[in-house]
Amino acid sequence: MLPVIDMTKEYGIVLEGGGAKGAYQIGAWKALVEAGVKIKGIAGTSVGALNGALMCMGDLENAEEVWETISYSRIMDVDDEKMAQLFNGELGLAEALSDGLAFMTEGGVDITPLKELIAKNIDEDAILASPIELYVLTFCVDELKELDVDLKKVDKSLMKDFLLASAYLFPVFKNEKIRGKRYIDGGAINNVPLGSLVDRGYKDIIMIRIYGVGREKKVKLPEDANLITVAPRVQLGNIIDFDSKKSRRNMRIGYYDAMRAIYGLGGRIYYIEENQEECYYLNQLIDVDRIIMDYLLETYHMEPAEGMEVRTLIEVILPAIASELKLGKEWTYRELYLTMLEATAKMCRVQKYRIYTLKELQHEVNRRLYRLVGDPVPAFVQIISKDILI
Repeated sequence: MLPVIDMTKEYGIVLEGGGAKGAYQIGAWKALVEAGVKIKGIAGTSVGALNGALMCMGDLENAEEVWETISYSRIMDVDDEKMAQLFNGELGLAEALSDGLAFMTEGGVDITPLKELIAKNIDEDAILASPIELYVLTFCVDELKELDVDLKKVDKSLMKDFLLASAYLFPVFKNEKIRGKRYIDGGAINNVPLGSLVDRGYKDIIMIRIYGVGREKKVKLPEDANLITVAPRVQLGNIIDFDSKKSRRNMRIGYYDAMRAIYGLGGRIYYIEENQEECYYLNQLIDVDRIIMDYLLETYHMEPAEGMEVRTLIEVILPAIASELKLGKEWTYRELYLTMLEATAKMCRVQKYRIYTLKELQHEVNRRLYRLVGDPVPAFVQIISKDILI
């Protein structure tokens, strides 16, 4: 595969806040590293600041280990079993926390475990030695002031403090003073720190979205800016659901979503390497066996004159299917065919997280179509099958 992004450039990376969803960012970083994307600087808020520090250090293996072994009790002073019951709907919030009353009256959950995690995994010397710039955002409550901190320019002894300050998830985490001042999660004022890089003159930017809770400031991009967005198309879960299994899932999603952006992969559900022309997709849509054509004409109550079946398929049936699939008014044959193929692949339970060539995905679907025999299926599945009436 060849990248569709300019690999000669150095990119700024934007990492938003979103708590447990942050595993997605590390998966995306892995894809960037494997592809050889050069990183010039990182701006992060909350978990994005913590992940930014790990990226700046350049130790991907350590970052993966942190997230693969994450747990509720590695972030908060809570009982893992009770928290799991909370997110399974078996307990309420007050019951899940080891001391619900203390949570309500003492200003939040004790995050001593998070402090220990930062102390163990963040190496100030590695950050200072890195060629990558690192900016973290937080909000000082005492001064009512947003802080955009160049972490490599503060006193070395304050670096971990500012990372912690950026991650004070309000009002869940118990807030404590840092060097005599109170801070809260940077997401309260600026959860997506795109402006941090734009204001510093960055033109080529990769923004890794996780859709956390917080304020998103509008940023006016320069006309010559190049913004690439890596974003999930599925829900990543709750911001305090620090479950290792879900974390590994989110890393996998982040990896493949970043691969989609880097290599221009097609598909919305699957990850498809394809570069065919529009005429190829039209041919895939109309090249069906007679038994399939008769089924489609009957399903859509069409009785065309002899020899007009294909025209009816193109002018009436395909637009009807596009409408059923909720495609936009300007849909293309490529978009229609890939949407149909992916929907069929999902029904056939084809593995999602891998990169397919178009022929590979077609093959995987065709060899699983037997699973749909006897089930009510949408009419478009018959077009994908081509010669087998499901």
